[in-house]
Amino acid sequence: MCGIAGFSGPGERLDLERMTRALAHRGPDGEGFHCDLDQSVFLGHRRLSIIDIANGAQPMWNEDRSVAVTYNGEIYNHLELRRTLEARGHVFSSDHSDTEVLVHGWEEWGEDLPLRLNGMFAFAIYDTTRRQIFLARDRFGEKPLYWARQRGLFLFASELSAITKHRGFQVALDRMALMKYYAHGFIPSPNALYQDCRKLPAGSWLRFDFTTGALREERYWSFSIEPAERPTHMDEAAEELRHLLMQSVERRLMSDVPLGVFLSGGVDSSAAIACAAKLRPETQPQSYSIGFKEKSFDESAFARAMAKAVGSDHHEQFFDLEAAHAILTEVLEHLDEPLGDPSILPTNLLCGFARKNVTVALSGDGGDELFAGYDTFAALKPARLYQAAVPRSAHRCLKHLVGYLPKSDANMSLDFKIRRALSGLDYGPDYWNPVWLAPLEAGDIAELFKEPVDPEALYSEALALWRSGDGKGDVDRTLEFYTRFYLTDDILTKADRASMFHGLEVRSVFLDNDLVEFVRCLPAHYKYRKGVRKFLLKQALGGLVPDDILSRPKKGFGIPIKAWLRAMKLDVGNADALGVDPSFVAQRIHAHQEARQDHRLFLWCWYAFQHRAVAG
Repeated sequence: MCGIAGFSGPGERLDLERMTRALAHRGPDGEGFHCDLDQSVFLGHRRLSIIDIANGAQPMWNEDRSVAVTYNGEIYNHLELRRTLEARGHVFSSDHSDTEVLVHGWEEWGEDLPLRLNGMFAFAIYDTTRRQIFLARDRFGEKPLYWARQRGLFLFASELSAITKHRGFQVALDRMALMKYYAHGFIPSPNALYQDCRKLPAGSWLRFDFTTGALREERYWSFSIEPAERPTHMDEAAEELRHLLMQSVERRLMSDVPLGVFLSGGVDSSAAIACAAKLRPETQPQSYSIGFKEKSFDESAFARAMAKAVGSDHHEQFFDLEAAHAILTEVLEHLDEPLGDPSILPTNLLCGFARKNVTVALSGDGGDELFAGYDTFAALKPARLYQAAVPRSAHRCLKHLVGYLPKSDANMSLDFKIRRALSGLDYGPDYWNPVWLAPLEAGDIAELFKEPVDPEALYSEALALWRSGDGKGDVDRTLEFYTRFYLTDDILTKADRASMFHGLEVRSVFLDNDLVEFVRCLPAHYKYRKGVRKFLLKQALGGLVPDDILSRPKKGFGIPIKAWLRAMKLDVGNADALGVDPSFVAQRIHAHQEARQDHRLFLWCWYAFQHRAVAG
């Protein structure tokens, strides 16, 4: 894992050094620069050494120095690609560097290169002959990539904060992006926090011609549910899925440095360590987990049981409000963009804990999104029936009555689920998924920002996803929402920022190209069947993972943020400077801290935004 940065246009080496060194946490093992003063093209790199430690310095060039790459990621099929390229006459200078595959791959395949890669990546190719800079990001956006264009400057970087370090870039908040942050708890691609900045969407590339200034962006791949006309029989599908999961884990065990596994005690992380233990029986796996003192949030007993089942060397730490306070400010200041997911705190603690012993960790991220693991999937059919049967007047009355339910601090308590469900049912089905997750609804955002808000604009990315699935069922459209939207901009962003803060590489075993291609062609009832979530995955894991783990209810990696926010110092901060209503914020702080109302999602978003590092 690494950090990349660069620009074309006005500026000098000092600007590149400022940008690149803002990413030092992503690559603590070294830095590299290329400054082409004649063409005004500057490339920077920070390195975390994982593969071919001796020969992987960047930016890396081809033989005649016509093509260079600065790259962040891991290409799991790089050895196969290297053999193909060598057969076509390309000569490699490194022993087994995956970076060099990108250089020769660009020479051979050009803009088709990203589609051939199985891995997680964000890279920039500098082609001196074509006079182009080519950016690309992996299929699910495991690795981040931002770009900006302003006043004759074209800039790119792994993190937005690096772009703001160029002295020619003027920082100004993007008001719509900020509204979307409070609508989702994250800023969805291609939006970014600052004006003139964009996140390159997952599965996309961008080409910049530094002679003409022309830009072109294309999506080369996107996740789409397309069930086969004659699906594989359930038993055969389970066997194939097990094979593909083993293959994915095998690919992700590739490392020249120590490797471990994140283990929550849930199905997905248990699958990762079970496969790793079976594939490497001669090596004792290293497993890492976080526990909570609040019982409804704690999964540590299941993690210990799974560790015992596979014989791993298990390490655990417990997380509480005191531990949260110890890391809170530092974590939020290094988020780059604010993130309204409070599980960034235990994730950060887990990454720092694991990094003491390992440099790479396997994770189960993506399992919930691919196999219908969330509570949402159980709510879809009842939501359809409710909207068909309950008049709007009765719905409004029910929402009012639910406000009087006793409010629990427990993880995913019944009162919380009912309130969220009824909020979504204020809208049509295309709004359900984003509103069910929303820190604030459109009307609240209009009140906060003191201006009218169009829900269509606010939720535009999520609505476009749902509406592009005409003819598909609610389960398939919701799977696409989670894999193309929530996974990329919340779950994987959280994993990237938390791990890179500690110079740790995290590899998601469920996001392998071959596994994903198989899963997206399966019918919905293979994933969500008669109320059972992850049905096929659990079938595939039979005999590998203990039955009591496969059958246990999902908890999720939540924290008791509702209770903790009542004990934290919250204020209206710079509401006036942001042009938002301080009384809106103050009312919700007081109502929450007096335990009259539950505003946990909004207040955490507000707190995270107020404590971000100031750009510049």
